[in-house]
Amino acid sequence: MEQGVAPFFMSIRELLDFRIIELRYFSVDLQKHLKRYIRLYPDYINQKVLLLRYISRSNFNPDKTMKTERKYHHLIKSVVIVLFLSFGMTSCEKEEPVPVPTEQTVFMYLPWSDNLTSNFYQNISDLESVVEKNILKDERIIIFMCTTATKATLFELAYENGKSVRKTLKNYTDPTYTTAEGITSILNDVQRYSPTKRYSMVIGCHGMGWIPVSNSKSRSGLRTKMHWEYENVPMTRYFGGLNAQYQTDITTLAKGISNAGLKMEYILFDDCYMSSIEVAYDLKDVTDYLIGSTSEVMAYGMPYAEIGQYLIGKVDYAGICDGFYSFYSNYSTPCGTIAVTDCSELDNLATIMKEINHRYTFDPSLTSSLQRLDGYYPVIFFDYGDYVSKLCPDETLVARFNEQLNRTVPFKRNTEYFYSMSRGEVKINTFSGITISDPSTHSLASKKEETAWYAATH
Repeated sequence: MEQGVAPFFMSIRELLDFRIIELRYFSVDLQKHLKRYIRLYPDYINQKVLLLRYISRSNFNPDKTMKTERKYHHLIKSVVIVLFLSFGMTSCEKEEPVPVPTEQTVFMYLPWSDNLTSNFYQNISDLESVVEKNILKDERIIIFMCTTATKATLFELAYENGKSVRKTLKNYTDPTYTTAEGITSILNDVQRYSPTKRYSMVIGCHGMGWIPVSNSKSRSGLRTKMHWEYENVPMTRYFGGLNAQYQTDITTLAKGISNAGLKMEYILFDDCYMSSIEVAYDLKDVTDYLIGSTSEVMAYGMPYAEIGQYLIGKVDYAGICDGFYSFYSNYSTPCGTIAVTDCSELDNLATIMKEINHRYTFDPSLTSSLQRLDGYYPVIFFDYGDYVSKLCPDETLVARFNEQLNRTVPFKRNTEYFYSMSRGEVKINTFSGITISDPSTHSLASKKEETAWYAATH
């Protein structure tokens, strides 16, 4: 038989179960991409695709020499190219063009949040001002926004003729954005319209840290006034809307992202109280970094005109924090906190924290001396670093903890005061960039012992 390459056809369904020698070096990667593709395009499972089989008179064996192996890998890469070209041709036949894969998708997720809609439009406008600088190269910006409680749109911000244009991708009626399944469905749409190597997520709405929605639902009997319910004061930003039916638990978000087969490069919370150790630990397996505020965020939200350029392409976490600080230092209410958590360091932090908790017990009489970072009474969100400094009398152990905390929260900025709708401006004397609710006696924090963080550290 002459040496060469012979074509043959196989359905994607058959290829997912393929185990011949010619594909053994690439089968895991191939199957990973094929399974992801079929999840987004289930109708293509029986599509025939063109493959190339290397044949030779010497019964080709890829283990014989490195030279032969290099040829083999080159051939298999060609197979993959042919395979995905075949997908493209199939899409054309169905009049559903597959977008050209790019490097990064920044996905802005704006679920229904009642009184923040006008601020969302301002956020989008600010982001458009960044797009108009023509900074998008191999990146795309996709936005999901609820215009009412039952209607939403998925659209792209693109640069055309010197301007930012909005391209509608999909309209939704009654989207189920508060369930893991609903979030997964939306993220699958994002991947379908914008296939890229990296995904990042910006979430804008009201926020209440790790506090479960179930606790929020039951608060009426406890007469707890939430931070967004105060009137005639500057408004701040629950992960979701003002009512429990439009709110989402952090664990639900994590499940929704995981079920979509994604791990975000970063999740930026444009919400109140989301730079929390409990939140970060719940999300550590679905994002590399978490960006958020320890306290309330003014209704204006993140200053995207200033920080948008640092969110796109090569992410500049220091630039994000500095841009936020610069903007809010000169804001009408000059208050704001922001921090970046490296989620890969959280398990190391949990190990040290478990050692501290096993050796020492917090003295409740010291609670009033802790740095508060919220406006609630009793306090829910305490500065994490300050809490450990008063929990642990062992200076060597505290030093180890602080070193690890600095690795876990490598970037942070804060103004002299933080703002609370219930208390106004509150002085910040110490700031570690992340909060903890362990010492809280507030009824809303009653389920703290059920969090993954608490289980890992006690």
